[in-house]
Amino acid sequence: MQEFTTDHISQQFNKELEALRQHFLTMGGVVENQVQDALQALLESNGELAEKVKAQDKIVNELDGLIDDECNRILAIRQPAASDLRMIVSISKAVGELERMGDEAKKVARMALSLIEEGESPRGYVEIDRIGQMVSRMVHDTLDAYARLDIEAAIKVAEKDRRVDQEYEASMRSLVTYMMEDPRSISRVMNVIWVLRSLERIADHARHTCQHLIFMVKGVNVRHVSASDLSNMITKKD
Repeated sequence: MQEFTTDHISQQFNKELEALRQHFLTMGGVVENQVQDALQALLESNGELAEKVKAQDKIVNELDGLIDDECNRILAIRQPAASDLRMIVSISKAVGELERMGDEAKKVARMALSLIEEGESPRGYVEIDRIGQMVSRMVHDTLDAYARLDIEAAIKVAEKDRRVDQEYEASMRSLVTYMMEDPRSISRVMNVIWVLRSLERIADHARHTCQHLIFMVKGVNVRHVSASDLSNMITKKD
């Protein structure tokens, strides 16, 4: 694990920074469970699990507010600089990405409930399963990268987003063709399309979260850098 935070003379400041970090990782864990549970609820037609995902949104929002308050308080009272400032700025932005992931997971849970009510499993569950596994792994690896301050792992997550985009586009073409061939399937397949759209957005938020981590550790703004150029840019910075 890479060391990042400074050992301050004020032990209270050290505790505040560590508490901020732990709250962020706790929120990430809740969101990761939301994503996994939403997918399981849909694929297994588990309405109870879908409702659990929706209920967890309250926990995510509470942690979002808590972390925002902590960041503002530390900025106002401690006036951090250098790496401490980057850590707070990075987390304050990354927590927004986590909150949006949770929102998308809740959308998947809602679609799961709609599809359960409709009964028959529509075309597209294979695509959801495949892309869902990729996205779930991205979320897990993103949080693991934050816990270990692992820049190489963050770059790999960003690179995986391109694969998700490719799978998403291929699935869209396949599902649109299917709807054209069988208009009776349009309503059910549209729900599947919305699920895939939410998964694609979760992958985007995971990539953005990793970009915030790179800024935290390296002090480099890579928001507009392609995944293929990330590694070269970080190497040059070193």
